[in-house]
Amino acid sequence: KSGRGAGAAGMPSPVLPLPPHGGRMERGGRRRSEPEDADKSRMKRTIIKDWKTRLSYFLQNSSNSNKRKSKKAGKHRNYFRPSPEEAQLWSEAFDELLANKYGLAAFRAFLKSEFCEENIEFWLACEDFKKTKSPQKLTLKAKKIYNDFIEKEAPKEINIDFQTKNMIAQNIQEATHTCFSVAQKRVYSLMENNAYPRFLESEFYQELCKKTPISRAAQGT
Repeated sequence: KSGRGAGAAGMPSPVLPLPPHGGRMERGGRRRSEPEDADKSRMKRTIIKDWKTRLSYFLQNSSNSNKRKSKKAGKHRNYFRPSPEEAQLWSEAFDELLANKYGLAAFRAFLKSEFCEENIEFWLACEDFKKTKSPQKLTLKAKKIYNDFIEKEAPKEINIDFQTKNMIAQNIQEATHTCFSVAQKRVYSLMENNAYPRFLESEFYQELCKKTPISRAAQGT
């Protein structure tokens, strides 16, 4: 008689060796090594590389659009990778971040990675709108901002309440510089209280604050 616990040849069933302490057993008895540190390292490099790509794109676009407008020779210095001390200033106030060209581009890239870049784009559009002097251009820009960010199912629709949207729809009929003031303040507050703290905790911002730079490739041109 052969026992149920014996193999076909009467030998005892093989016993799989236990993995060392801290290891994990996969199906089939193969021990899986601890990949957490390596995975985190690869993920960190991927995130930083992606941020540098996005930054390069935003900085190049900003540089091209401002070349004709800027008459100050030293203005392009803001496009270079900031020193750790300069980057640390961004954590003191949200306005410090937005006032820096590189900081603004970094924050914009961060919002893009979170799929909410419409907030900073709306805020920037409002800043440009408030500087417009021509009444004709003011009306055209007001309608464009409304079509892009405010109306229902707009391509970059921002998250504001129905009453504010209605108020804007009425105000743009006779556009003034204050058409979007309420909505801009709410979007600013939303970014300051939500996205801004997350940006300060991000891998990329933490790297900027370190004494050792990521690489020279992170610098703007």
